[in-house]
Amino acid sequence: MLTRIMKFISIAGLFLALFWRSSEGSEFALQFVVCAGALLVAWEAYRAEKHIWTIGFVAIAVLFNPFQPWTFSSELFFWLDLLAMSTFLVSLAIVKAKPKLPMPSILY
Repeated sequence: MLTRIMKFISIAGLFLALFWRSSEGSEFALQFVVCAGALLVAWEAYRAEKHIWTIGFVAIAVLFNPFQPWTFSSELFFWLDLLAMSTFLVSLAIVKAKPKLPMPSILY
């Protein structure tokens, strides 16, 4: 559930970043949210054994890392932002963690 919420928050943040450029502080917050969301989805993809998705979301987390930020031109950032947002959107339907198995009963 937390991962699904983070996917929606990341999508909303990336959507806002497409059309609204703002101060340094809000860019840090956007990068932090997208990086955290990408790491959560990467973990979920790893648990679902979807390794290509895991690699893709780790790459998104690296690109949006708030502690070692990358600088891109505004045009390149637009395309990276659009690509990351569409990846989060597609992951809503495709990447779902396998449910945890219940504890086996000792009665059977």
